[in-house]
Amino acid sequence: QLQLVESGGELVQPGGSLRLSCAASGFTLDDYAIGWFRQAPGKEREWVSCISSSGGSTYYADSMKGRFTISKDRAKNTIYLQMNSLKPEDTGVYSCARIKAGCGDLLEKHYDNWGQGTQVPVST
Repeated sequence: QLQLVESGGELVQPGGSLRLSCAASGFTLDDYAIGWFRQAPGKEREWVSCISSSGGSTYYADSMKGRFTISKDRAKNTIYLQMNSLKPEDTGVYSCARIKAGCGDLLEKHYDNWGQGTQVPVST
């Protein structure tokens, strides 16, 4: 079955860290770039980060640069999002999705096989 499954979300205090996972099944990550998105309560979904199919190129939204790191484990067919120095405004549902065209395609509608998302509340 072709799917992406996110995990790792939990309540974290401001300044804390969390690592999210995006496990792929039914296809190999070597053929697709993977993007992370988040949706805060009452807001539209926004792009967070993307990693190329080779894993050699990574991209981040400006507000995440220096705090978030996206990585790939080929053996586990899994993408990770390490989030450090978390802020309350990082709160949201984080989802991953794949895109054949690569990270340079910024159109959200070109991503497919969205996972169900994992919740990340950042609060005291």
